[in-house]
Amino acid sequence: MFDTSANKKLVEVDGLKMYFPIYTGLLRRHTGNVKAVDGVSFDILEGETLGLVGESGCGKSTCGRAILRLYEPTAGSIKIDGEEIANVGFDKLRKMRPTMQMVFQDPQASLNPRMTVAAIIGEPLSEHSGKSRSDQLDRIYELMDAVGLNRDFANRYPHEFSGGQRQRIGIARALALNPKFIVCDEPIAALDVSIQAQVVNLLEDLQKQFGLTYLFISHDLSMVRHIADRVAVMYLGKVVELAPREDLYADPLHPYTKALLSAVPEPDPVAHDNANRTILQGDVPSPSNPPEGCNFCTRCPSVMDICRKIDPEFREVRPGRFVACHLLNDTKMPADPTAAVEA
Repeated sequence: MFDTSANKKLVEVDGLKMYFPIYTGLLRRHTGNVKAVDGVSFDILEGETLGLVGESGCGKSTCGRAILRLYEPTAGSIKIDGEEIANVGFDKLRKMRPTMQMVFQDPQASLNPRMTVAAIIGEPLSEHSGKSRSDQLDRIYELMDAVGLNRDFANRYPHEFSGGQRQRIGIARALALNPKFIVCDEPIAALDVSIQAQVVNLLEDLQKQFGLTYLFISHDLSMVRHIADRVAVMYLGKVVELAPREDLYADPLHPYTKALLSAVPEPDPVAHDNANRTILQGDVPSPSNPPEGCNFCTRCPSVMDICRKIDPEFREVRPGRFVACHLLNDTKMPADPTAAVEA
């Protein structure tokens, strides 16, 4: 298990907001915002993998892109290796790019079809490293070896590769500048199930080899359990629970986390038939018009009157466990929040 006491904070996100403006009418007036990320805070330690999970549309990928300044954040603080990047100029941001990289979800769409593998992997080197052409080529071959690609394929084009091989190209490109922090935005979602485990094992091996730190974004809860050290659960733009992996899977505290984990398929037919599943009613509210109070109050099976009026504070309720839920504001509450409501 990852030792959280021995490592310093590499990534510090505090109150991150990412709003997309809505313009309507002939005059294109600003009439509202899509609150894709709405006040997210967490830290990632050096060498750690933080899993970020939630259903589609909850803001996971937007959060990852905003952390790397691929989107301009609306508000909040983002520190990587002690450097504030949320509001720095583009010249300074460009110098910090080698520290932080991204592996994208769709390996086909993220690779330029007109460039060879060598050109794709070498592009960050030509932009940032200042190395000679021969040194760049040596580095390209090293990276291809590291991710398990044959050097003889260096002059081929992306369409000549399988999905898993394309993702390996994307990973090699992300490693080119020796980054400390990599955002993995659902890196296995577009791959065959038989290839997913290979790519995840590759990411783990590279993490040990190069001392990498990951933000691993996924909706595959079983894969997150395999790779992550801690897990953050998002719902409608906010983190509702953050906990060490084993604690979260063994004893989820937030009602949404309980519902999310109960939906994980069970391979054992008997256990599948006997599973106690939480079925949420209704649809996810629109991020352009979230409910008053807690974002989850419209679907929560344990909702109280206060939930519809006051947004719960995201705070530490047990050592290392952070939850945003009124059911856990009293530390003397029982472990099962539904029991408190029934009582």
